[in-house]
Amino acid sequence: MLRIGNASGFYGDRFEAVQEMLTDGPLDVLTGDYLAELTMLILARDRAKDPALGYARTFLRQMEKSLALALDRGVRIVVNAGGLNPARLAAALRELAADQGLTVRVAHVEGDDLLPRAAALGLPDGLLAANAYLGAFGIAECLRAGADLVVTGRVTDAALVAGPAVAHFGWGPQDLDALAGAVVAGHVLECGAQATGGNYAFFDEHDLRRPGFPLAELHADGSSVITKHPGTGGAVTVGTVTAQLLYETAGARYAGPDVTARLDSVRLTEDGPDRVRIDGVRGEAPPPTLKVGLNRIGGWRNEVVFVLTGLDIEAKAALVRGQTEREFGAARPAEVRWTLARTDHPDAPDEEAASALLRLTVRDPDQHRVGRSIGSAAVGLALASYPGFHLTAPPGPGAPYGVFDAAYLDPATLDHTAVLPDGTRLVVRPAPATRALEPLAVPELPPPPEAGCTRRAPLGRVLGARSGDKGGDANLGLWARSEEGWRWLAHTLDVERLRQLLPETAGLTVTRHLLPNLWAVNFTVEGLLGEGVAAQARFDPQAKALGEWLRSRHLDIPEALL
Repeated sequence: MLRIGNASGFYGDRFEAVQEMLTDGPLDVLTGDYLAELTMLILARDRAKDPALGYARTFLRQMEKSLALALDRGVRIVVNAGGLNPARLAAALRELAADQGLTVRVAHVEGDDLLPRAAALGLPDGLLAANAYLGAFGIAECLRAGADLVVTGRVTDAALVAGPAVAHFGWGPQDLDALAGAVVAGHVLECGAQATGGNYAFFDEHDLRRPGFPLAELHADGSSVITKHPGTGGAVTVGTVTAQLLYETAGARYAGPDVTARLDSVRLTEDGPDRVRIDGVRGEAPPPTLKVGLNRIGGWRNEVVFVLTGLDIEAKAALVRGQTEREFGAARPAEVRWTLARTDHPDAPDEEAASALLRLTVRDPDQHRVGRSIGSAAVGLALASYPGFHLTAPPGPGAPYGVFDAAYLDPATLDHTAVLPDGTRLVVRPAPATRALEPLAVPELPPPPEAGCTRRAPLGRVLGARSGDKGGDANLGLWARSEEGWRWLAHTLDVERLRQLLPETAGLTVTRHLLPNLWAVNFTVEGLLGEGVAAQARFDPQAKALGEWLRSRHLDIPEALL
């Protein structure tokens, strides 16, 4: 058995988690995921200011406190905190160890950064970052060479778990089922406390004041048990693991550079308190191309929020909108969007509860069109518009916004390289066999639920949900808590019903995927998030609460389920 823990789900996660995971129970490997689409843009802007930066500096501070502890306990550390500059972070860690009188074998993985070769690879101009999603075998080579600490740049999140498993169990590229099992375990771990009850739809069933971080007990066949250190907060249940399995995935195939994991083969079973067993996972050959994340500046953005209080909210909004639009004149920004959030309540006991928010968002390639001219247009109406006129904050000068795109390249064009502790550079060959992802047959629907009395109620009374983003697309997974609930979910919540419940999805391509083994459906809503989180094209730019919005919508639900 190999015990792998997680101590970070994003750049900015709980700082103390590294030390807590090292002290609260036994581990063989501790991982940390610091990278996301938005993080890569942030690190790219850091690197543009200083070529020595571009990595997650938080991790270096965490090692100042915990490196000696990890070495003392024999826990190896694998993180993607190297971001856009893994070699520099590796060097900084060696310097830190020397300052503390420690002997540490540091290795790193590189070859994901394609920006220097962007033109030769046919990638678009104007990029701030271009990074391929590498797999697990570079990490494995570093660990086989005796590394205590492995730093990577952009790898798949699950590779942080699959890499140590490959090194420990001696798997090769042909061990697809075992690799797929490790990838599924890695996907569960990658978002930290989301596997232990964080952001869980049924949060009131567990003590979530301070959830512990998850760990996986991996076995040689790729099966695993998801758990957490004894005595830590939160919970590990089939529900919390199901929620994380649905997060930012789509259909039955979860493709990566090493293997395509079949999510429709995953079996989840309770294995004791705070223990969930994952087994039965099947793997297929990976796709013939490798995903590359592309970050660039898309233009300039600004925002003004008008506060509308009391009576006649709609009329007040129409007045100030018309006045502001006239002030734009010929300098109107390329994109102007108005949204009215009716946060007001009738006969409210305080002023804030009586107020609605009218948000003006503008975007344009030219900073001047979204800068002070927007602020002047809004502020200039302060004494000449609706009664009670005021703003939530003074308008700013505007700021650049980012855009995330994805490209796909032949893995053979990459230089996936493991830089071992002694400085040896070992080229990691791509998977020897690949397979185009042909469409799968749609699973058969379960038998329809028995007819009976229904009651109008929120969906969330019987269904859990978790949602998130993949570039400009939103992912929305829902699961039932019983077989009867699954039958009702599968027959009731189709694409047309989803469009009715979430009118914002009208006109967008929506795909539904059935996962009977998880009693779940997963929807992909293409283009809901515009050009990705950094573009902030939507009130909730990462669709984090899309699932909770859906759970709050009312349907006629069988009394037997309620």
